[in-house]
Amino acid sequence: MNDEEYRGPATIRIGEHRHAVQIRMSARFEPIEGRFRWAGRTGPDPSLHEQVTRGLREAELAVTSDARVRLSEPDPWGGVRLDGTGTPPWFR
Repeated sequence: MNDEEYRGPATIRIGEHRHAVQIRMSARFEPIEGRFRWAGRTGPDPSLHEQVTRGLREAELAVTSDARVRLSEPDPWGGVRLDGTGTPPWFR
């Protein structure tokens, strides 16, 4: 695995609440935009799944650093799709 991919533990922060999750993410540099775009999904998390189903769309994702993350509809396996821009939170 290289820096453009990450699989492992992360924390999703929603206000004062923290969700410890496993994530699978990948990043790519967009030269025209001059920034990274990254996306992936969490493993199953019933509490996070419920919040996203009720309309939650923004949170903080923490791996080795923090980044704003957009949350999308849950996937068929109970995980939540994630995407963001800028430096990926697993880059050191």
